[in-house]
Amino acid sequence: MSNQNTNQSVQNTKSKESLTEFNQKYKIAPGTKQKPELREQGIILSVRHLKQFFFFGKGRKRQKLKAVHNVSFDVKEGECVGIVGESGCGKTTTGRSIIRLYDITSGAVYYRGVRITAGDRWNRKEIKWSGIHAKEQIKELRERAKNESGDKLAKTEEEIREIEARAARIREEQKEKIKQIKYDNKHVSQKLLTEIQMIFQDPIDSLDPRMTVEDIIQEGLIIQGFKNRAENHQKVVEALNAVGLVEDHASRYPHEFSGGQRQRVGIARALIMNPKLLICDEPISALDVSIRAQVINLLNELKESRGLSMIFIAHDLSVVKYFCDTIVVMYFGNVVEKAPSDELFKNPMHPYTRALLSAIPKPNPRSERTRKRITYVPSETHDYEHGDLPELRELKKDHFVYCNKAEYERYKAEMKE
Repeated sequence: MSNQNTNQSVQNTKSKESLTEFNQKYKIAPGTKQKPELREQGIILSVRHLKQFFFFGKGRKRQKLKAVHNVSFDVKEGECVGIVGESGCGKTTTGRSIIRLYDITSGAVYYRGVRITAGDRWNRKEIKWSGIHAKEQIKELRERAKNESGDKLAKTEEEIREIEARAARIREEQKEKIKQIKYDNKHVSQKLLTEIQMIFQDPIDSLDPRMTVEDIIQEGLIIQGFKNRAENHQKVVEALNAVGLVEDHASRYPHEFSGGQRQRVGIARALIMNPKLLICDEPISALDVSIRAQVINLLNELKESRGLSMIFIAHDLSVVKYFCDTIVVMYFGNVVEKAPSDELFKNPMHPYTRALLSAIPKPNPRSERTRKRITYVPSETHDYEHGDLPELRELKKDHFVYCNKAEYERYKAEMKE
């Protein structure tokens, strides 16, 4: 065996050993779908083709709401990804789907290379439509075969068998994938999930008014099996100190705090679980302007001191620019633009992104008077009725825009270096 092959064999052995150690550490169920290459690339979270639909009513009156449609993005270790857009665009739903507060409709979410949640709607539709198309093709062939005989008839029958075999193969493949999805969802590692925590938008509704601050913060520890009261109390005190509160606050109730203090309690509740990924769902939108800066600075300090990765959901682009490394812009459940923060503000290409940026007030009264507000009307801006459908395309490295081919060429010509 050559030295090159020997070295490759040693590397493969090490990678297998590290994968085994990882599975043992996080108690990953055997057979769970994984992508170890994501860990090797430093990607802590990978969202792939996430779809979240909600269904209302029964029978013929059943309706479908597409809250999130085909969302994909990655979060690298230590990175802060901002998700922005107007109210109702699917930002919060995306965060709640990632943390498994919702059972996702389709797509998959990988955390540390392990699939922690997935949906099977696309797989079921693939079975359904492959069967429908097969029946249509077979029907057409049988109509044609009425006037055939001999070799031509035999050839047509062979084509029919091939179509049936292909449909059966697709059906079996998708059934296996559905079975794997159900297995992964059922056997997800709880130790992995505790590393993802969420700070909710409303600091009033997200805290139980009948529980003391200490009970609220240590609830996650108790659920995870930590029953020692003295140790739990010490961890609560440490979490309170980390967010700028003191031990005396532990015995109080949520109504005794200001809005900013209640949000700090919510942050402490997330931090006590020692998370690696923090999902911040508009943590400052319900706060006064003077308190917002304090909470943003606190999150920034925690991010740096604890090496946290973050998803920061907001509708204020000026805040996201200051706080985030990468920005994902959403509109009506779709990602319309995705780019590094500086690049997005330098080259906003999608009309909706430009409309959002034009809404940012300017601190200078003179320039504010001349600021032009851009209105985004999709039906007037895009022409997608002639088969040239949009998709997320890469204009330059790490800068993606939701556009069709004609728009892609125009955006490329308009882009600044």
